[in-house]
Amino acid sequence: MNKKVVICLSIIFVCILTATLVNPVAKRSKTSSIKASVLKVSGNSIKVMDKDNIIYTFVGKYGDLYEVGDNIKINYDGKLNKATEKQSVNVLSTSLYDEDFLSQFDDDDIFSNFYNLAYNKLKTLSLDEKIGQIFLVRLPDKNQIEDLKKYKFGGYVLYEKDFKDKTKQEVINMIDNYQAASKIPLLIAVDEEGGKVIRISSNPNLVKSPFKSPSELYQEGGMNLIKQDTINKTDILEDLGINVNLAPVVDVATDPESYIYDRTIKEDTKITSEYAKTVINASKGSKVSYVLKHFPGYGDNADTHESKTTDNRTYSKLFEDDIPPFRAGIKAKAEAVLVSHNIVPALDKDNPASLSASVHNVLRNELSFTGIIMTDDINMKAITDKDAIRRSILAGNDLIIATDYENAINDVKKDIENGNLTESIIDKMTFKVLAWKYYKGLMYDMEK
Repeated sequence: MNKKVVICLSIIFVCILTATLVNPVAKRSKTSSIKASVLKVSGNSIKVMDKDNIIYTFVGKYGDLYEVGDNIKINYDGKLNKATEKQSVNVLSTSLYDEDFLSQFDDDDIFSNFYNLAYNKLKTLSLDEKIGQIFLVRLPDKNQIEDLKKYKFGGYVLYEKDFKDKTKQEVINMIDNYQAASKIPLLIAVDEEGGKVIRISSNPNLVKSPFKSPSELYQEGGMNLIKQDTINKTDILEDLGINVNLAPVVDVATDPESYIYDRTIKEDTKITSEYAKTVINASKGSKVSYVLKHFPGYGDNADTHESKTTDNRTYSKLFEDDIPPFRAGIKAKAEAVLVSHNIVPALDKDNPASLSASVHNVLRNELSFTGIIMTDDINMKAITDKDAIRRSILAGNDLIIATDYENAINDVKKDIENGNLTESIIDKMTFKVLAWKYYKGLMYDMEK
């Protein structure tokens, strides 16, 4: 080899080596950091939630460093994947930090104008009162007032049997009695979807004829009739004292034999998206909140009331067909979204959607939803996990619908006692529920 060439190559090698020694991090990816609250610490990982309610799990041994409820700063190399829970970034360092409670929430959240009021109210509540607020429970057949005073629920869900043969005044008196017994105003909810699922309109004393299904309305009069039906329905619910309608169903189903099909508008994604937007827009200005369901889209899957069910559609298919109606409703300022119990492997192969942090991350991050996320009834047969209540909390729900509320509330208390949950985690959930109640005009700075 030519002597000059050898000398040139040697000089180049020395230059590269010098540059590497002088700047050893030159080839490293950019260092970033997040601030988050610890949700769970295990032998080889830590689960945290950031201020946008995105949940991450990082690999590493943190058990001797942090406890559930701690606020920590995580410095890392790489890029976070906000659409999933488990992260593969390289954690460089972690440290504790102090943070004011309200700084954990963004100023542009849907209920942010009421955050100061909600926080001031939160500080006056006992742990029992805070735990009660995160539960929306099925109205029991007996001891409704006694259990309300004992467990301090966030609200009641009423079913067809609860309205049977009652007059309008009897229903108003019934709900007024529940509200009078509660220190904090209650969410009073029904599933008044129309068609197959009706509650108040099953009683001709309350509504002359049952509300029609969304598909019937659309076929008869398009979105204009759906708008008028929503306004009419809302007025009737409001007159009775009902302030939450667990509707509309914005799932897209294609198989007429599937469980959810008759409850949908029976149209494609585009029309279903318009339906979601129309219902939410028509409800605005009233005291009744409408809830988009069942995220991330029920599809043609089996009934989760009766068994576990798995939705094997691809990630791209979900985002093409099922997610757009939720996105449209959220852009119209929907206040709440109900999550199904379907297992959706494209998002999380191990957990039902209601217990999956990854599914909730999609809702918070991809759809920028800052309102209330609630489970479907946690006592449906699709949920068999003994620790379902704890897992629903750690997944990122704000509100848990429960029939077996006594065991559910006791489970939360036990998990706090043994360190699997902390009061600070419950504080965040309660805070969001209170902020929603202020936003809805239910809360006033008066003690009953």
